[in-house]
Parts: sequence; structure tokens; C-alpha cells
Amino acid sequence: MATYKFTTPVVEEGPSGGHRLFYFFKLNRGLTVVKTGGVYSTGRWYTQDELDSFDEYYLGGHEYTGISEVTKAALIAGGIDVTEANFVAE
Repeated sequence: MATYKFTTPVVEEGPSGGHRLFYFFKLNRGLTVVKTGGVYSTGRWYTQDELDSFDEYYLGGHEYTGISEVTKAALIAGGIDVTEANFVAE
């Protein structure tokens, strides 16, 4: 069975600073993907206690290796803007 590297989804934010020049630049910020009760969702700021209460989680801005085909299919079907583009075969 194939495994995949999963990169969490991102949201583009800007401006990236206070100077006028920075108004033209945007930064990608990673979204944390969490699963509870079989339902996936995304968020930005979670405490460690909140993360511990979820069934599984993937911290925003990170890459995760060893993702199975079953988990990949569930993440894509979860309706949280995860697509094939978030995965690379290992």
C-alpha cells in the first residue's frame, strides 16, 4: 500500500508588514486540521489541552509522512479544502 506526505492547507494573509511596500506581499499561514467524532475541521489557534481532546490532528505549516491511502481519502472527502495537491507519494 502506498504512503503519502501530507502538507496542511494554507490561507494567504496580507499585508505582511506596516510599511507601504509590505502591502504588496502576502504570507501563507498553515491551518491546523483536527478530527473529532469522525468529522474533520480546520482552525488556527489551539491550546495543547484542546489538541489532546481531538481524535487526531495535523499542525498547520507542517508536513506529515507515512499517511495511508485511507487517511488521504478521508481528508480529501472531509470538506476542508484538502485536495490531491496536499499530498505527494513517498
